[in-house]
Amino acid sequence: MSQVFKALSDPTRRRVLQLLRDGPLSAGELSERFDVSRPTMSAHFAVLKEADLVHAEKAGKSVIYHLKLSVLEEALLGFVHSFGVGAGAPASRGKKEIAR
Repeated sequence: MSQVFKALSDPTRRRVLQLLRDGPLSAGELSERFDVSRPTMSAHFAVLKEADLVHAEKAGKSVIYHLKLSVLEEALLGFVHSFGVGAGAPASRGKKEIAR
């Protein structure tokens, strides 16, 4: 889970994931949308792959990236559940009841 949150901590990587929601894109297509060098984008892609948030597929000389939404959902649900939210925890926990 910590690798996922490390990946999500950077706005460029979050934007890459948002772009991939609409479908797979090549490294070149993604890189064109950012004002950073290709080596910097490669480093961002490496962090996303390490966190298992994207799948990279070779297509000739291109690398096509696919979003692995299930991994993101799993990490976010695990994070939420670690606080007892959504796991049968009473919604009124910590709130005082108003006597009538």
